[in-house]
Amino acid sequence: MKQIDGIEVAGYDGPNYKTLLASGSWRVAFLNHGDIFSPERPERLERHLETDEVFVLLDGSATLFVGKEMNPVKMERFRIYNVKRGVWHQIHTEPGTRCLIVENVDTSPSNSEYCEVV
Repeated sequence: MKQIDGIEVAGYDGPNYKTLLASGSWRVAFLNHGDIFSPERPERLERHLETDEVFVLLDGSATLFVGKEMNPVKMERFRIYNVKRGVWHQIHTEPGTRCLIVENVDTSPSNSEYCEVV
């Protein structure tokens, strides 16, 4: 992260998830395409028990799978997808995909649950 006259500027072009900024009770991250988001049908769902998680598709193609039924929600660029706390979900991305993530700074495995998909 670099500083320009009191403004923090950050970016990330690598694969998978990377936190770029944490401030107070929230954090901002990029989720870029990587092998863990490649399967056409996710192998594992997650849900966060204490906070919502916001996804914004910036570039590429992504689908959110929602609920244990894994209902596909094809994401549109520059739309906000707020996954409410307690909702099972997982994202699938195509190569070149970049998403912005906003979530509570303490979202972690300790306050999340995971479910293997058969």
